[in-house]
Amino acid sequence: MKGFNSDLFDPGTVMDSDYSHGTSSSDADFGFAFDDSNFSDRILRIEIMSDPVETRPDSEGCATIADWARHRKRRREDIKKDNGISLSDLSLLPDEQVLNGNQPDMDDCVPCENQDEDAVAMVEESPSGDEAANSIDSNWKMDCSAVVRVRTLHISSPILAAKSPFFYKLFSNGMRESEQRHVTLRINASEEAALMELLNFMYSNNLSTTSPPALLDVLMAADKFEVASCMRYCSRLLRNTPMTPESALLYLELPSSVLMADAVQPLTDAAKQYLAGRYKDITKFQEEVMGLPLAGVEAILCSDELQVASEDAVYDFVLKWARTQYPKLEERREVLGTRLARLIRFPYMTCRKLKKVLTCNDFDHDVASKLVLEALFFKAEAPHRQRILAAESAAFNRLFVERAYKYRPVKVVEFELPRQQCVVYLDLKREECANLFPSGRVYSQAFHLGGQGFFLSAHCNMDQQSSFHCFGLFLGMQEKGSVSFAVDYEFAARSRPTEEFVSKYKGNYTFTGGKAVGYRNLFAIPWTSFMAEDSLYFINGVLHLRAELTIRH
Repeated sequence: MKGFNSDLFDPGTVMDSDYSHGTSSSDADFGFAFDDSNFSDRILRIEIMSDPVETRPDSEGCATIADWARHRKRRREDIKKDNGISLSDLSLLPDEQVLNGNQPDMDDCVPCENQDEDAVAMVEESPSGDEAANSIDSNWKMDCSAVVRVRTLHISSPILAAKSPFFYKLFSNGMRESEQRHVTLRINASEEAALMELLNFMYSNNLSTTSPPALLDVLMAADKFEVASCMRYCSRLLRNTPMTPESALLYLELPSSVLMADAVQPLTDAAKQYLAGRYKDITKFQEEVMGLPLAGVEAILCSDELQVASEDAVYDFVLKWARTQYPKLEERREVLGTRLARLIRFPYMTCRKLKKVLTCNDFDHDVASKLVLEALFFKAEAPHRQRILAAESAAFNRLFVERAYKYRPVKVVEFELPRQQCVVYLDLKREECANLFPSGRVYSQAFHLGGQGFFLSAHCNMDQQSSFHCFGLFLGMQEKGSVSFAVDYEFAARSRPTEEFVSKYKGNYTFTGGKAVGYRNLFAIPWTSFMAEDSLYFINGVLHLRAELTIRH
């Protein structure tokens, strides 16, 4: 059936004609009819099983998300010890139907091996009268030895069926049992509070509980009984509750823990945003980030707002984390190749670092070659093609989308003959330039000439003669011992209307470590003219700069 996991009262869903002839308002409140015999056509019998000794404290005793997570983990581990309903047990119940809420085809009789995770419902053919709801047939003695108590509720099958495909299937399967008045659910004691909240929600569209652990229990119960509207409601409440790294990591795991992952996707997205925002400066929280699981690191690496010097730093961090978390080379290669490599934006790494990728043993050679070639092809593209590729990738892997690097990426063309020379292209957006006022500066990534590292820096500074703010461009050499370099250099910028590069300044300088040289007023105009709407130097909102360096012999 199309849209099987939809809620009839959810205006955002469209159902098949065999499921519904229309939709109702999601605000419909039938709370007055909850457990009221006057508005009910069936009796729901809830058999509450004793929890294993290790898992008896339920969510009421879980003060924090961490307590809830540990409790759930213990329950999952103990499931293997539970005695589920076996095929041999079912053979004793010829007049009863067992429905497993996690199976797509409920027409088959499926054994329940996991009482904590599977919803089990039974439709009984029992004597008429309310006393039948509290009776246990002799055929059930083998199955009900662990039942500690029984609760009965008056229920309306149309209301429950409209909210839940699980109950819809139960009440409309066309079999004789579906016409019976009594329905039995069997749950663990730790699930009782969550189930009662869920049933009440199906009538009133509201919950009385507000603590995150209790909401998570209700969310899991809603997933088991396929009440998507309740899952979305719980997700919304959890999104509006202040997160912690602990809770955010737990929310990231939900899509793999529930059947209706779409219902918790907004919560998962919010958790990713929280982690990305908290750890955007990965160097500040390095020890904490190094201890995060894979899902947490993926959430951080997806962000465009990482406060890192360059993509080289992202690559170095990923390698360090992977080596710490996955000491076995085979496992590390698998994680890097299939999960983390797609989150490193190789096109914005320096060529020197890309060469190291090719020889890095942590990556499969074929994977590394593909990544480096893809990055180099991107670097070789014309700027307008790079912008198109970035826009196309923004919707899925963001591979070609530039982050907010501390050091701006550059494009470098190197020559060995007839002289050692390099041409460096630096693009700055209008808003980046505007943020430089009144005394800011922005640095480029390092580039190399003759084995020595250099960088460009753009400044907003005061013109020494005219005493007004202006745009300056400088060339610096990274400090490295007492090495000195004699360099001829030329600065140029694209200018309208031709949009060709026009030379703005030429000079020569003998560099020693840590020194920089340049021109304080590159365009010989005040800052206000440089930034004006009709400025000659911004083309589609981008300032295109070029520096040409040649080693003098």
